[in-house]
Amino acid sequence: MRYTPKGTAIAEIGLAINRKWKSETGEAKEEVTFVDVAAYGRTAEVIGQYLKKGRPIMIEGRLKLDQWDDKATGAKRSKLRVVCESFEFLDSGNRGPEGGVPAAPSAPRPARPAAAPSAPAAEPVEGDGPPESDDVPF
Repeated sequence: MRYTPKGTAIAEIGLAINRKWKSETGEAKEEVTFVDVAAYGRTAEVIGQYLKKGRPIMIEGRLKLDQWDDKATGAKRSKLRVVCESFEFLDSGNRGPEGGVPAAPSAPRPARPAAAPSAPAAEPVEGDGPPESDDVPF
C-alpha cells in the first residue's frame, strides 16, 4: 500500500490462482498462476486493510499492458496486470480465535444498466482508477 503525492491510494498485490484437476490416468494435478493486480482509491484502501495472504478474493477488472525500456540493458520490457474495478471477499473473514481478519464490505460495484445485467459497467466508481495527473512509476 502506498500513496501518490496527491494522496491517491495504490495497492499492488500478487494474486495466486490455483487450478486442480485429474489427468486422464486419474493422477491429481495442480497448477498455480500468479497475476499482478493494481487497485486505486478507496478500493485500494479496503484491500490494504482487510486482505491477508491466503484470504480468498474475487477480482473483476481490466487488463493493462505496461511497457518500458530496461535502464540496465536497454531491452524493451512489458508486464500485463489487472486493474481492479471491483472485488468481493469470498469468506466471512472470521478465522477463529487466533486473530483472523475481520469481515469487510466489498468495494462498491459500478452501476449496470437494468436492461442488460451482463453488460459491462458504464462508468467506473470515482476515485477507483489510476491517477491521471500523478507521476506514478511502476
